[in-house]
Amino acid sequence: MIPLFKVFMPESVMEPLKKTLLSGYIGQGAKVDEFELVLSRWLGCPNGLTINSCTSSIQLALRLANVVVGDEVLSTPMTCTATNVPILAMGAKIVWVDIDPKTGNMDPRDIERKITKKTKAIVMVHWGGYPCDIQEINALARKYKLKVIEDAAHAFGSVYKDKKIGNHSDFVCFSFQAIKHLTTVDGGLLVCKSAEDYKRGKLLRWYGINREGSRKDFRCEEDVMEYGYKFHMNDVCATIGLEQMKYIDENISNHKQNAKFYDVQLKDCKNVSVCLRQEDRESAFWLYTVLVKEKQKFMEFMNSRGVQVSSVHARNDTHTMFKEFRSELPNVTQFTNQMVCIPVGWWVSPQDRETVVQSIREFDREN
Repeated sequence: MIPLFKVFMPESVMEPLKKTLLSGYIGQGAKVDEFELVLSRWLGCPNGLTINSCTSSIQLALRLANVVVGDEVLSTPMTCTATNVPILAMGAKIVWVDIDPKTGNMDPRDIERKITKKTKAIVMVHWGGYPCDIQEINALARKYKLKVIEDAAHAFGSVYKDKKIGNHSDFVCFSFQAIKHLTTVDGGLLVCKSAEDYKRGKLLRWYGINREGSRKDFRCEEDVMEYGYKFHMNDVCATIGLEQMKYIDENISNHKQNAKFYDVQLKDCKNVSVCLRQEDRESAFWLYTVLVKEKQKFMEFMNSRGVQVSSVHARNDTHTMFKEFRSELPNVTQFTNQMVCIPVGWWVSPQDRETVVQSIREFDREN
């Protein structure tokens, strides 16, 4: 079976990991600081805070955006539930935005239709790594004085208008969970546009405590001005992340090369089509999504040919925990009825991708 996902963990991680584990310090320390510096240089943005997960990163971003109980947050159901659970955790109300059925990303026109006086923030998700219409969404945010949060869990290494994702909006949240482009076993990153949000976020990720302030007793904190969370990363995860960064460019390149191969080889299929691509943006292709008229039949066929496929995420608005926010989303329905993700990652060999394409072409001929 050609897997849809696979964990990348180089053997070279063992020596630095052993040193950290036996160093006597495994909490948030020097390795976290070093990892944040390497990430900031790679992304080209200075205000990055490592976090224990992307979910925590989104919740912290909502807090920094001053989202409170009763506020409305515009979001997409086309994502992992981890995107939208933090909105509930803040006591806010979700307003679902419909998507472009050719990309899986939020439709800026529907965003503007859904904005009310209670709207506080917009949470966009780059489906599969393909960047949303960031410029248009941020223009709406400025017009209506809203904050923008990018859930970039799929988009580490994606590019929008010649800049890597992480450089465009008020807050950008990345995932370093097990099967992402870069894994620290579990972890995340929050990038803040403003230095003020960065400084506040640095306090709030560790209970609100200023760990860099002067203290008479090094174990006892100064006065804590604002409550925070235990959202920080530790040196063990950071050590793994530092080693992963040595391989990240090659791994992302392999994702992109496999996707390019599929784009070319599948363009003439009648019953299977690829998603829309625009020249001003480039996906890191954590997922490669195809649109199929007979979805269930296609999934069964591909699995029978030794190719693992999946929808990956179910639309969130159908879950009971979100029932009070349900609304008509015809494009989400169209997309979810057709979308299937095929293997595209660094582990997919030239022979593997030939097998994937041959299987898809066989299905296309027979249907």
